[in-house]
Amino acid sequence: MATEPAVGFVATPVATLWSDPAAVRPVDAPALEPRADIAAWVSKMDRDQRVGDCVVSQLLLGERVLVERVRPDGWARAVAVEQPAAALDPRGYPGWLPVAQLASDPLPEPSLVVDAVTADLLDRPGGAVALPGVVLGTRLAGAGEPVGGFHPVRVPGHDRPLWAAPGAVTRLPDPAAAVEALALARRLVDSVYVWGGMSGHGIDCSGLVHLAWRRLGVRLPRDAGDQARATEPVPPGTEQPGDLYFFARPGRPVHHVGFVSDRGPGHLLHACYQRRLVVEEPMPPERAATLVAAHRVVSGRR
Repeated sequence: MATEPAVGFVATPVATLWSDPAAVRPVDAPALEPRADIAAWVSKMDRDQRVGDCVVSQLLLGERVLVERVRPDGWARAVAVEQPAAALDPRGYPGWLPVAQLASDPLPEPSLVVDAVTADLLDRPGGAVALPGVVLGTRLAGAGEPVGGFHPVRVPGHDRPLWAAPGAVTRLPDPAAAVEALALARRLVDSVYVWGGMSGHGIDCSGLVHLAWRRLGVRLPRDAGDQARATEPVPPGTEQPGDLYFFARPGRPVHHVGFVSDRGPGHLLHACYQRRLVVEEPMPPERAATLVAAHRVVSGRR
């Protein structure tokens, strides 16, 4: 009889999901600690190291995974069930991460979401930092009423509630409008491009789309090709701000996605591989040559 995968919950603000433990490089050490330091990791990488294919995605604090097996060296094969990836696994996005970055204690359903690009969680209202660097879009379970504007939250791996500062979190939203997703993505302009990244420390094109909509309570697939299949095409010329542009080379699958900007016809907000930044710009001619479609996220309202 097959053994059911164990359920784990990410216990570090941002955990990196790797293609294979053997692909990890010396520069990746800060991302492998039980409390990963993603800001330090990204700062140590050069322009080319940030686009290595050893990283497949990242997971946020509290995110649920299925742990298929754990190796003696502490690496866990896991599936991120909150990041749909139908082309890879019908259950979610598969990959590897250190098991020390996971906790097994179940939590209540989340009721709050981090609304700051980064936020520190405190040991008490106005107290010392207990968990630094929680990122935009992280969903958290509330643990009671606010005190002086500080929200108590449940966090994997912590027996007692931690506290989010005033303005750091907000209630999970109702179905969202596309212009709100665009506004959230704009808050990450000038963030560096990191292949597989999913935070303001470093992010890729589909991660930007996934994260912006995730902050608004809409679960989109993780990769651009799956995002294209999960959204509705709109006729050329009818796209609206917050819709998505998809790009592909002739005869090839979709390889890039970005937001339709509200700054004029043909403007694009995206995490740009070539510039290694999140940018908002008129669509360059070489990018326009690979534009294949505009799509809309159907989320309940516009």
